[in-house]
Amino acid sequence: MNAINQAVKPAVERAPSYYSASLNFETDYPTLQGSVTVDVAIIGGGFTGIATAVELAERGLKVAVVETNKVGWGASGRNGGQVTGSLSGDEAMRKQMRNTLGDEVDDFIWHLRWRGHEIIKNRVAKYGIDCDLKHGHLHTAMKASHMDELKATYDEALRRGMGEDVTLLDAAGVRAQLSSDLYCGALKNTRNMHLHPLNLCIGEAKAAESLGALIFEHSEVLDIVHGPRPAVVTKGGRIEAKQVLLAGDVYHKLERRKLKGLIFPAMGGIVTTAPLGDLAKEINPQDLAVYDCRFVLDYYRLTADGRLLFGGGCNYSGRDSRDIAGELRPCIESTFPQLKGVQIDYQWSCAMGIVMNRIPQLGKLSSNVWYCQGYSGHGIATTHIMGEIMAKAITGDLEQYDTFAACKHIKVPLGDQLGNPMLAAGMWYYQMLEKLR
Repeated sequence: MNAINQAVKPAVERAPSYYSASLNFETDYPTLQGSVTVDVAIIGGGFTGIATAVELAERGLKVAVVETNKVGWGASGRNGGQVTGSLSGDEAMRKQMRNTLGDEVDDFIWHLRWRGHEIIKNRVAKYGIDCDLKHGHLHTAMKASHMDELKATYDEALRRGMGEDVTLLDAAGVRAQLSSDLYCGALKNTRNMHLHPLNLCIGEAKAAESLGALIFEHSEVLDIVHGPRPAVVTKGGRIEAKQVLLAGDVYHKLERRKLKGLIFPAMGGIVTTAPLGDLAKEINPQDLAVYDCRFVLDYYRLTADGRLLFGGGCNYSGRDSRDIAGELRPCIESTFPQLKGVQIDYQWSCAMGIVMNRIPQLGKLSSNVWYCQGYSGHGIATTHIMGEIMAKAITGDLEQYDTFAACKHIKVPLGDQLGNPMLAAGMWYYQMLEKLR
């Protein structure tokens, strides 16, 4: 029999973000106390853990999710809120997965791009999740070479039957969508989406709970017990399970012997302005999400209450910026000069798990302990894709899992000490290439 006791929870505040300030409802899950027995124990209450929990619970398995802080506390509840068909590491995937998939690799990657959209859209409808889900996105060009890339993507979309979803725009076409002179063109995609990620994550947790999943907050995992019957151990309790999934991405420090040196933190900054009133409709009349083609890009969209949510840059040292608003205000004002001097109401940072070759990392730590991590800034759609793949693997369908697990990853000696400087040097190199292309 399961023994679950409520306990007084320590006060762990969420990031001081627009998302935290506009929650539909706050979570109030208990701290793990005592012993629990389930089919699958999941470590991490972000998108990977929660999405996998929903998938497994829908398949009839008893699931427990254990989270150090609160559901959606990390990058899942702090990101830019854009759901796009951009797969981080797609070229590296294509090279490595050709060994497994042969000539089918291009079709596999293309369909993978859009699977996360379908999962999210269907789940929002099925469980009535209110997360400001909207369609429409611009991938913008700032120079002619960017347009060449967008044209290639556009041609591929047409070949794949997406003609009703995509439109290639010139500079005048972009100005009809955005009140900005910054861009020389763009690819408009109406299949892509944007949303309130924290409300989505919490809504999915509620869906998992409705299917019988147990969720515990403020319950840091201290150890994973391997063996025929693995277990997850916290300060106050223990979860016995048939299988365990480690889904903490870059925030946990578990299983360092095998996982250290595979994933590294990069800090992204986001700000949200005061409500813009009529200016919101003026600068972005179609309510589109936007990001540009640069290696280190800016991304933005309007919130449901007419604010501009704007992110950009990336700190590959792994340390937070001291003044996110100060760093991003010039970017906002160069994009939309009419917003010069606009009030910034919220600023926060987001730790992203970066993988050297940008391919999500799926694997096993022992016969019944799995891990899934590393989305390199493209997490909302990708986490939902990986949640489905991991649920299939845990229930015996290993085909897609094996394709990812066969990919080779670079393990950097000394972990963050060497990995983050390597990332910073790599991004400096790509920024130099950016100036030349």
